[in-house]
Amino acid sequence: MKFLIFLTALFSFLACTRTEQYIPKEYSIEQFYKNSRIVGGAFSEDETELLVSGDKSGIFNLYEINIKDASKKQITDSKKESFFAIDYIPGTGQILYSSDKGGNEINHIYLLQDDRTSKDLTPNDNEKAHFFGWSEDKKSMFYISNKRDPKYFDLYRMSITDWDAEMIYKNENGLDIVGGSKDENYFALHKTITTSESQLFIFNRSTNNMTEISQSDALGNYRSSGFSKDSKLFYYITDAEKEFSYLVQYDIDSGERKVIFETDWDVMYSYLSENEKYRVIGINEDGKNNLIVKDNKTNKTTDFPEIPDGDIVGVGFSESENLMRLTVGTSKAPNNIYVYNFESEELKKLTNTLNPEISPKDLVSAEVIRLKSFDGLEIPAIYYKPLTASKNNKTPALVWVHGGPGGQSRVGYFGLIQYLVNHGYAILAVNNRGSSGYGKTFFKMDDLNHGDKDLKDCIWGKKWLQSQEYIDTEKIGIIGGSYGGYMTMAAMTFTPDEFKAGVNLFGVTNWLRTLKSIPPYWESFREALYAELGDPFTEDSIRLYNISPLFHAQNVKHPIMVLQGANDPRVLQVESDEIVEAVRNNNVPVEYVIFPDEGHGFVKKENEIKGYGQILVFLDKYLKEEVVN
Repeated sequence: MKFLIFLTALFSFLACTRTEQYIPKEYSIEQFYKNSRIVGGAFSEDETELLVSGDKSGIFNLYEINIKDASKKQITDSKKESFFAIDYIPGTGQILYSSDKGGNEINHIYLLQDDRTSKDLTPNDNEKAHFFGWSEDKKSMFYISNKRDPKYFDLYRMSITDWDAEMIYKNENGLDIVGGSKDENYFALHKTITTSESQLFIFNRSTNNMTEISQSDALGNYRSSGFSKDSKLFYYITDAEKEFSYLVQYDIDSGERKVIFETDWDVMYSYLSENEKYRVIGINEDGKNNLIVKDNKTNKTTDFPEIPDGDIVGVGFSESENLMRLTVGTSKAPNNIYVYNFESEELKKLTNTLNPEISPKDLVSAEVIRLKSFDGLEIPAIYYKPLTASKNNKTPALVWVHGGPGGQSRVGYFGLIQYLVNHGYAILAVNNRGSSGYGKTFFKMDDLNHGDKDLKDCIWGKKWLQSQEYIDTEKIGIIGGSYGGYMTMAAMTFTPDEFKAGVNLFGVTNWLRTLKSIPPYWESFREALYAELGDPFTEDSIRLYNISPLFHAQNVKHPIMVLQGANDPRVLQVESDEIVEAVRNNNVPVEYVIFPDEGHGFVKKENEIKGYGQILVFLDKYLKEEVVN
């Protein structure tokens, strides 16, 4: 009897200690896109408010967030075009913002006046303009514009009293203007040689002399990181003679250089606060940002309260340097805005972007993994495993391919990924060779080799998925946007037996057309693209033809879905039109979704809901249910 009681107690104990698998609630695409996205964060002059852009209304509009109580006020009500905040105009309550037409990327700068009417400050039809900063006396703004020549951006100063503009640097050499000194005497100019090599110059307005900062005996990428307030020092980031990018100080008078920060990952950006009390350094550490804020006098690093799973994607200082805005993302929520007070050491969260209908416990955290490719090369990837996946409940999977070429999948939130994972799809975001963030050797590995070894990395990502005991090995598809869309179609065309379905978001399918029709304002980057991908006007055209899915569409065996913006200036709609028609001629199922009011990527919620919702329907039909064609 005692033995039976003991066994009963033992079994009860084991039952209580056995961990049962959590079954998450499934959410609709509408619920996922009730989330809010927040971008920007400029401090008002009295440092009581932040100017941001948010898409709560369905598209991006301008909002002000009260720093004291976190209340938010909508200040524009655009129904058609997204508005993106630039800054408050010094000494006034007026605001600058940027907007294009339907995603065509022809951005104009607008003035939002006291009566909330807008004035286009850069009104030429085909003029693309970008804000470049304020003058030291705060009486003028600087901006770059290609109104003189569609291929080149000149620098202008515009008075904030009468909004008259004057050109202060005429860009006749096709260099990119990437920085300016406070005394307006020096400009930093950048020349792209290839996607992994560039030159950096300082132009002296008073002497009309150009000094090269990059070194001919130390080739690499060079990027401006700003001038000191007294205009005596210039800072730049380079990977010359090293695997990862590091920060350098350059004395303009003496030419002396000094490395002031380096680590085993790329320095992404660095800048000084308004009065140089602090230096910010952003580091790309294994697909996630690590932020260092140093006091320049004490050399001490600011310790922020930890934000679990947090990825600091942007920062900005108030003019007094007492406050710092942080934009922080996690795997489970869109970016949120925080403000850190250096005096009180308080970190205050000002936004809650995740739809309150969604519980974070039903979403998954991204995991960084490594896998071996076909040649033994280690490939990094970001992995999302459904909470429902188990040996007894095998799940379908997708290989996700980022844009670029040369992009990077990073730890962070993307509503479409969480939506698909929430509905039972494992997703492996492969950072194939050629991706940024893992050293310049890795970055250059796909040059003039696109659609070959980088595609094999994705296929070996599929093999890694198949090695997981909870993955249904016969139900694996591929998905990607832009260059990732190309990789998707390359996979479906050149390795037609590997993936059971493909989702192509505005991907290149005809490299000959794409490289011949790049926008004129990409002129400074055109030769670099040709150096990496091939020149369509030379014998490279043969290889470009051979790697273009359009010309081999007869090989496609499995269903595809294509999503495209009609105003896309990078991947023209005709690219998607033609690949859809060609695959349909194979009697292969094709779903095609066109958005007449989007460009290269989708920003309007109604379009995301429609398009991304249809992706799940497509995958459920052709991947999860194993439809036989």
